[in-house]
Amino acid sequence: MRSLSNTNEKTRILSAMKKNASLKDIAAEVGVSTALVSYVLNNKMEGRINKEVAARIKDVAEKMNYRPNQIARSLKTQKTSTIGLILADISNPFSSQIARIVENEANKNGYTVIIGSSDENAEKTRNLIQLFLNRQVDGLILSLPENTEDQVHFLKQQGIPFVLLDRYYPSIPSNIVAVDNFSASKSAIQHLLENGHKRVGIVTYQTTLFHLNERVKGAVDLLDDKSLIGEIRLDHIDEDVTAAVDRFLSQPNPVDAIFFTSNLLTLSGLKHINNLGITIPKQLAVVGFDKTDAFELFYTTITYVSQPMVELGETAVKLLRKSIEDKGHIEQVMLPAELMILNSSVYS
Repeated sequence: MRSLSNTNEKTRILSAMKKNASLKDIAAEVGVSTALVSYVLNNKMEGRINKEVAARIKDVAEKMNYRPNQIARSLKTQKTSTIGLILADISNPFSSQIARIVENEANKNGYTVIIGSSDENAEKTRNLIQLFLNRQVDGLILSLPENTEDQVHFLKQQGIPFVLLDRYYPSIPSNIVAVDNFSASKSAIQHLLENGHKRVGIVTYQTTLFHLNERVKGAVDLLDDKSLIGEIRLDHIDEDVTAAVDRFLSQPNPVDAIFFTSNLLTLSGLKHINNLGITIPKQLAVVGFDKTDAFELFYTTITYVSQPMVELGETAVKLLRKSIEDKGHIEQVMLPAELMILNSSVYS
């Protein structure tokens, strides 16, 4: 192999950069076939190509400032190698973490991800879907807000490959990757009961979303008093969480534990409980669903249901790839969650 210190070689590379280097230019510089350059730059046949040759090709491509002609490639393959990812609320730690995992997994498989946040709004979701379809994405991964059944039906009618991530409609046959929310919440309540707690309040969202209602069903499944549920409006979280906690604690027989069905509800509840001067877990046990870094600022560690984030994101990409290759493919993957038992629910 020749060294790039050679003046003539540098001249050729600079010339190629000016005219938008092609695969043929790179092949000529390295002394290999155009097909081999294509295989290397498209991450194909990795185990069958000499590593030194592959490294040399990538080095020359970078120095020549090679940029693939995506338009030509799309016309040839009828694919754009892009995925649309629509999240319900990118500001939520769950959404932002999932976005990073999906992006990393997609990149490994040669896809670029375009991300949009619906802000829990059905109309914005509709607009984002149309925008992504206009961009000719190969498929969609969706974490949908309420009242978007019509959008799922639309995608199915149009034959668009898509995967519903975390949030889904069980009555609509679709590719789904989600957590077994019923069992996850049931395990949280089982833990509280086994640790001697008798009265458990549940704080959840006022919603029609299936996955959140499954968390409530799983939680109340083991409880005798199923009336201790505080439903929280999405646009009044702190106000409604405060009211729910106050109602639980003002009962003739007050609760001795509270289960919050999301990380944002847990955080709001912790702030109010702390303002009341109630000690966790000595006076009140707390379990949340999902984690947020803000928990680390609290004086005690918080028990929470941990969702398999990496597996959720990676499985969504793998399932979408299957759906892109076979548009009739439908698969539903339900993953188990794990209860992380920390100090907020155990007092000794």
